[in-house]
Amino acid sequence: MMGETWLWDMRQVKVVCRELNCGNPVSESRGPLIEDGRGVRLFGGVTMLRCSGDESSIRQCGIRGGPGFCDGEYYHHVTCSESVRLVDGAGLCSGRVEVKSNQSWASVCEADFDRQDAEVVCGEFGCGAPAALQGGLYGEGEGQTWDKEFQCKGNESLLLDCDTSDRENNTCLPGNAVGLTCSEPDDVRLVGGGSRCAGGVEWYDQGEWRTVGADDWDQRDVAVVVCRQLGCGSTVSVLPGNTTRGFGVYCDGSESSLRECRRTYDLRPGLTVICSDLLVQPDIYLTDPMGGVFRGHQGPEMFRGYNFTITCSTQPQYPGGSFLLTFTGSNRTQTQPAVNHSAAFLFPAADDSHQGTYSCVYENYVFSHNFSSESELLSLTITASPLPAFIIRHVVVLLILLTAITTIYLYYKPTRRQKRVNRVSSMDLYVNAMEMVSLSSRAEAGPGEERAAQGTE
Repeated sequence: MMGETWLWDMRQVKVVCRELNCGNPVSESRGPLIEDGRGVRLFGGVTMLRCSGDESSIRQCGIRGGPGFCDGEYYHHVTCSESVRLVDGAGLCSGRVEVKSNQSWASVCEADFDRQDAEVVCGEFGCGAPAALQGGLYGEGEGQTWDKEFQCKGNESLLLDCDTSDRENNTCLPGNAVGLTCSEPDDVRLVGGGSRCAGGVEWYDQGEWRTVGADDWDQRDVAVVVCRQLGCGSTVSVLPGNTTRGFGVYCDGSESSLRECRRTYDLRPGLTVICSDLLVQPDIYLTDPMGGVFRGHQGPEMFRGYNFTITCSTQPQYPGGSFLLTFTGSNRTQTQPAVNHSAAFLFPAADDSHQGTYSCVYENYVFSHNFSSESELLSLTITASPLPAFIIRHVVVLLILLTAITTIYLYYKPTRRQKRVNRVSSMDLYVNAMEMVSLSSRAEAGPGEERAAQGTE
């Protein structure tokens, strides 16, 4: 299809696929007209089409800018899913699953569709992994119900490439038309900022990562969509990028992903985006050197009288920062600087005042803004010890000493035995040697001398 619009988005592509009864849009790109001489001229040349995505025909879209000029060098490549679509969802990656059957669309029953089938559908639409799969999630279809059960392995390119089998039950109860939500595609990233939520915007397009550019008046809306797609919270700041060679993107700020925005292949200044969820979530954990902590039904429990330590840590992202340990039991807080990306808070002699919920808040000043990230909650219960704490401490110390003495005894016992055996062996050798010397002397003496010697004895 050839059109004279210089600016397209996936809403226009969605209308084109609907008009052709070809399912949902998968991709849109621009290619040279010389590759394929086929084409249809729409409207005799316009500057921009404005579609909401709900139109049944591209001719129902609004025209903005009046007649324009087409040099005939390029046309738009539009790829539609053809035989499967997602209906009544938000964006391009969610909706009720429908399959084309005899040129009409049929809903799929929840019992005939599992996660492996969903993985194939999400991949077919260029989306991420399945995030939600549920009957009635996006309403009921008005037409027929698909009469087969899908048996995908998960590695097929298209849903209709999967094996199918006859459905065991020929009825699909109301509320069981399967709805699918896929995660947004992993085709946008922020680079050079030390975090997945900060840096220059790049978009994976036609087999390569390309710099995204935007005009000054549209940069904020583009940044909002980027932070939303990456799951990075809200936009904190938008800065000029380090390049002027970015392909232009135009958003109104409501899109789920960047590929739903309009784009042009004219170069625009690149942009750097800083999102609010810049810091990763820190970890929190409890340790006790004396063995006074144990796992209870509601979380960790601590014996009274024992000391314990709560440690906060985070992944290496940026140097410095600090940890704020909050305690809901009495609204107490403690702060320590982050050393090697962690901090330890020591509590001597646990008592009932230490019972409550703790959390670690990591704070850092980065990119001229203060950022923070909070850990999961740690609920600590203080319980009575079965024995007084000082008795337990003394018992533990005695056990440690006994273990050490036993180890030393077992180590040195074979050595002493060996020395005793060596001493006995040496004495026997000495006695035997003396006897041999005596016998030798008697053999060398004559009979008289021997008798004299015996008389002397």
